[in-house]
Amino acid sequence: MPITTLESKAQLSLPAPGRPNGAAAPTLWTDRFAQRTQRMTSSVIRELLKLTENPDVISFAGGLPAPDVFPFAEVEAATHRVLEKQGQTALQYSTTEGYLPLRELLVRHMSRYGIRVKPSNVMITSGSQQALDLIGKLFVNAGDRILVESPTYLGALQAWSAYQADYLTVPIDDDGLDVDRLEAQLRGGPKFLYILPNFQNPAGVTLSPERRRRLVELANHYGAPIVEDDPYGQLRYEGEHLPPIVQIDAGYHGCDDGVGEFTGDVLYLSTLSKTLAPGLRVAWIVAPESVIARLVQMKQGADLHTSTFCQMVAYEVARDGFLDRHVKRIRDVYGTRRNAMLAALERHFPEGASWTKPAGGLFLWITLPEGFDSTRLLPEALEQEKVAFVPGAPFFPRGGGERTCRLNFSFCPPDVIDEGIRRLGNVVKRKLAAR
Repeated sequence: MPITTLESKAQLSLPAPGRPNGAAAPTLWTDRFAQRTQRMTSSVIRELLKLTENPDVISFAGGLPAPDVFPFAEVEAATHRVLEKQGQTALQYSTTEGYLPLRELLVRHMSRYGIRVKPSNVMITSGSQQALDLIGKLFVNAGDRILVESPTYLGALQAWSAYQADYLTVPIDDDGLDVDRLEAQLRGGPKFLYILPNFQNPAGVTLSPERRRRLVELANHYGAPIVEDDPYGQLRYEGEHLPPIVQIDAGYHGCDDGVGEFTGDVLYLSTLSKTLAPGLRVAWIVAPESVIARLVQMKQGADLHTSTFCQMVAYEVARDGFLDRHVKRIRDVYGTRRNAMLAALERHFPEGASWTKPAGGLFLWITLPEGFDSTRLLPEALEQEKVAFVPGAPFFPRGGGERTCRLNFSFCPPDVIDEGIRRLGNVVKRKLAAR
């Protein structure tokens, strides 16, 4: 029988083709992947974006901020100031915790939303996705259970599945997490809860004040900490700001004055990707100092520190009240686009379909008529009408969601939104007629 494997060749000391006599055979890298990679998958959204690069395609798929609200002039001016005045520092290695003036600015900014912490409670990360990955690296052992909303953010599932997490799920409705069904899952002993309370990705719903308080009570009763992910909290287009879960929990523990040590049971994540620009890759984690110290060790092993230059530019842009002024502009633009999508759905979608009406954020969530499968519908939408969306099923870690899909309204202007929803409505109507 002919010898065909590299291992067999090595055992017989046969020289590898094209290599000096006795040289080692090339490593079979794919046979040596860690076991945890078996649960790693590509992002459905990232892969889908490749299909929508055709300029004829109207895409509601990505969670993309609108480029027309990026602060180009301010970033350009800040870049010149940073290089002119602090160029040697900006282009040098820096501390893992993050640029101190930026952390101090973020502390002041968060205090206006009820989060009272110190710079020592803040670590800058290379986007919120790195924050999720570092949390997984620090806390998740193989087989640990994480309690998540169903549906939940796909990026979190992608990050933690790499660490071989299992998931407990609690459904959501128009008021966010259904806390009446939470206690049964808490008895399953989750390592922590992962909650997006404001304009949740993917569904766009917001956790009500009553449910926030009940969530904190139940989590404390069962000794389950919470990871609060809040990338969209400032992008509210109607209604009043709601207290963050981290604020409610700090009050529960009596450490909400910003004077004593922050010792709450909530890790808080946020980002400048939605309020300045995602290309800067600047986000942050708020945590007790003991947790920050360990997260710093995790980050040192990942990338040493977030880009010094990007942090300093972000600080220069955001300082002196510009961030607040810019957020108001974003709210005006995105609020108009949300209204355009809701109005277009009313005009162009058939009976039997329903959708959420988000008070902020970037997304709304559609439930298609009975019998639909949004994953199968997507190729038809792309081929027939050149319109794209994200099927809902990948957002459900334990299955389900076949009739659902996520639409982004922040990226396209109102006239394009109306045309895209008209196209998508046509696909749904034809499918209904064929049935």
